[in-house]
Amino acid sequence: MSKKLMGQVAWITGGASGMGRATAQLFAGEGASVAIVDINEALGNEVAEEINASGGEAIFHRCNVSDETDVQSAIAATVDRFGGLQIIFNCAAKGIAKRLENMTESEWDELMAVNVKSIFFSLKHGIQHLEKNQHSYVVNIGSISSFVAQVDTPAYTTTKGAVLLLSQSIALDYAHLGLRCNCLCPGLTDTPMMVKYYDRIADGDKFLAKRIQRVPLNRLVAPEEVARSALFFSCEDSAGITGTSLTIDGGYLAAAEWDCNNVTQL
Repeated sequence: MSKKLMGQVAWITGGASGMGRATAQLFAGEGASVAIVDINEALGNEVAEEINASGGEAIFHRCNVSDETDVQSAIAATVDRFGGLQIIFNCAAKGIAKRLENMTESEWDELMAVNVKSIFFSLKHGIQHLEKNQHSYVVNIGSISSFVAQVDTPAYTTTKGAVLLLSQSIALDYAHLGLRCNCLCPGLTDTPMMVKYYDRIADGDKFLAKRIQRVPLNRLVAPEEVARSALFFSCEDSAGITGTSLTIDGGYLAAAEWDCNNVTQL
């Protein structure tokens, strides 16, 4: 069976854990050379070593995605190592659970920089390489918060709304180059960031369990499920699709009210 990404080079931010890690592993398995871009050196090197040990090809590059020089350097190192760049997957993200009156200006700015400005940097320094290909792909991680607000996360929600519209703008501006840009919008996903979010509150596990009951599939989304959607948007399986979003939330946004405890199992 042919591999979907054979000969492709993918640059993946947030690749050390969660959805980014799952995507790096899947892309490598599909034949791509993968650059794992993250601030966590230990986990990033671990992922790269796992991929290389299994017969894939990967490098790790430490990068603060909110720093333009770091992003520029990480992209240059990727192209130097692998000879080109076809796929950018902007998966790095940060969340802060605070209401506006309790946030500092620096906290607000940090979220905007990590979640949104990083995408700007990736296109600014990646486009010169992407435009050399007949087809190239940019996939950005939004959220169900790209569409609806969630309690105590106004800054995070703002960033994810921005990611969706930025993805559409990228799709419009670079379509003539053969570049397609789309946005993935996961719901409750089993990632370290989500675990940290619920660990901050008393009885966080009970609160999470209650929220899961509002998911029609009655479970968390797995990082690997997001990775498969990223793969779809990063190859010609999705030819003709650009400037749109794909919600991966187990049905969470499909209904205004839902409680799995009250659903009759057929």
